[in-house]
Amino acid sequence: MTPHARAETGYDLWLRYQPVEPVWKARYAAQMTHFTVSNRPTLLAAADELSRGVEGMLGYELVRRETVMGDGAIVLGTGASPLIAPLNLPLAGLGPEGYLIRSATIAGKRVTVIAANQDVGVLYGVFRFLKLMQTRQPLDNLDITDAPKLKIRVLNHWDNLNRHVERGYAGQSIWDWQKLPRYKDPRYTDYARANASIGINGTVLTNVNANADVLRPEWLEKVKALAEVFRPYGIKVYLTARFSAPIELGGLKTADPLDPQVAAWWKAKADEIYRTIPDFGGFLVKANSEGQPGPSDYKRTHAEGANMLADALAPHGGVVIWRAFVYAAENPDDRHKQAFTEFEPLDGKFRDNVLLQVKNGAIDFQPREPFHPLFGAMPRTPLMMEFQITKEYLGFATHLAYLGTMWEEVLQSDTFRPAKGRTVAKVLEQPVDAGAATGMAGVANIGSDINWSGSQFDQANWYAFGRFAWNPEARAEPIAREWAQMTWGNDPALVDPIVSMMMGSREAVVDYMTPLGLTHVMATGHHYGPGPWVSDLARPDWNPVYYHKADAHGIGFDRTASGSNAVAQYAPQVAAVFGNVKRVPDELLLWFHHVPWEHRTRSGRSVWDEMVYRYDRGVGTVAVMQTQWDALRDKVDQRRWEEVRDYLAIQRDEAQWWRDASIAYFQSVSKRPLPASHAAPAHDLEWYKAIKTPYAPGQGQ
Repeated sequence: MTPHARAETGYDLWLRYQPVEPVWKARYAAQMTHFTVSNRPTLLAAADELSRGVEGMLGYELVRRETVMGDGAIVLGTGASPLIAPLNLPLAGLGPEGYLIRSATIAGKRVTVIAANQDVGVLYGVFRFLKLMQTRQPLDNLDITDAPKLKIRVLNHWDNLNRHVERGYAGQSIWDWQKLPRYKDPRYTDYARANASIGINGTVLTNVNANADVLRPEWLEKVKALAEVFRPYGIKVYLTARFSAPIELGGLKTADPLDPQVAAWWKAKADEIYRTIPDFGGFLVKANSEGQPGPSDYKRTHAEGANMLADALAPHGGVVIWRAFVYAAENPDDRHKQAFTEFEPLDGKFRDNVLLQVKNGAIDFQPREPFHPLFGAMPRTPLMMEFQITKEYLGFATHLAYLGTMWEEVLQSDTFRPAKGRTVAKVLEQPVDAGAATGMAGVANIGSDINWSGSQFDQANWYAFGRFAWNPEARAEPIAREWAQMTWGNDPALVDPIVSMMMGSREAVVDYMTPLGLTHVMATGHHYGPGPWVSDLARPDWNPVYYHKADAHGIGFDRTASGSNAVAQYAPQVAAVFGNVKRVPDELLLWFHHVPWEHRTRSGRSVWDEMVYRYDRGVGTVAVMQTQWDALRDKVDQRRWEEVRDYLAIQRDEAQWWRDASIAYFQSVSKRPLPASHAAPAHDLEWYKAIKTPYAPGQGQ
């Protein structure tokens, strides 16, 4: 069958299980003739996935047997199962979710054992085994062990109860609350399969801008129905907790966390939730940020608010995930500094079952930010990374921007706390006490679109998040390569250019949106398109001019000792780099320094000339991606190829828009001529200012 004959939509994600080539089919078929498994829900889910994969890739049904009947058996189970126990496999160090895949001999027959300490580890092992087939790896002489480095690996859905998704670019929420609990859409199972395949073990179903209604009994029955679908796949459900729920649902006159009636209300609510959903994960809380209620309303600390909720959940084993994304309109200090200032003094004051969820950078999911200074600064508090998978500030679903490179950059940043080599990844991985929680969260990009994420390539960011949550030490390029193989095919002439496109894509977005450390120059509210001229919003730190501070003399935010001194929130070794205009990387120059337009960058160009150069480089990179994709037309199924082609055309047009509008504005401020060989914007500044997009997706309730 030719690629054009397959009408693929992207629904199957990286679990396509397409037929393998004859030479690989012969090799694989000899090594899988039947399988054995016990009748427990998660093991049966593993067996179902194994059967699905074998039938798709090899074209035959893998038969289940009660015992090993000959060579080629796949033996699934825990170390306690009768067939596996005599092998004395080294499972002890793999924890509750790790797995082992090993070629072995049972009763004189050659078999493949996929074993773990708990059933969910077997499920993860099956997905790894199928990935070996999908990426054309040999299956003989296997000896693989793997285990997650973080305990809580969770998606944060910013989904509202009316099915609108805040910052969502892939249609409505997939949670059809009106039909729950009686109708469980089969898509929920496919969602669980996809998450389990990359090791995600939790999902926060509701928006951090929380609606208390989800805590009502009738809504908890709906949540219970989803939990029942997810449970066999090792996925716990979490809910956002609106801090004022005792007032809105309980009829109390206060939500003061130190009020005994408030604490009693939350304890009763937690008891009710666990009666309904015994393995409920816990609460995610956004408090005292962007208008949300919280403990500060009652002159209480974040620790006092989080601990009250934690005490309600503790008897059931639940956790509180408390977001550190806070900034206040009445605080005149640099927004970069506010979360650190508010939370660092609370180190060690949170309950053991509280995790502080910290964004990768101190502002707000920008195309590039330095790592958040809280990482490494709170050694007695579990810190949980928050990445944004949905591309609120990186061109929505239509711009190809592989975020694995961004996340690797952050995770490999050295905090120097307490010493050199303590990267952000290591901060996340090391529990504050033996057995303490660790974690990573990703703001989901999933919606009701047939391809799940709004575009084919945005699926890669969901995939990459799971891989980094499993192992923060992972690298972006191998993840991109395996995703490309599983999603598009194994031909190197196809995979190599796709990986090349992915690996340069995020830097292209930085170039045409926020070069040299510029930040938050997006248009108001929806963050769609450029708006570096915006200066009339109610809060200073909602205005792009707050961040770039461009005038006739120079550009950039001075965060050195002569400015806001935000660099002092980092370890001295880091501050010595960020705070020194001669040492700071050009990529972060304007984040930390206000410099003259004629300041020389490492390229030898002035800041102004370098900005223009990078704007054009970003646009040029998108044009190269278009050429690379055009060359793959005969190697990709028609529907998906055409969709990517059209999205790249949108990205090319919008990259030019970003480039032209930004240059027009900054030239109006700097009064400097364009460097030679760089074209003037197509229109004057007022033309770009007049562009309005009030109905851009992802806004409002």
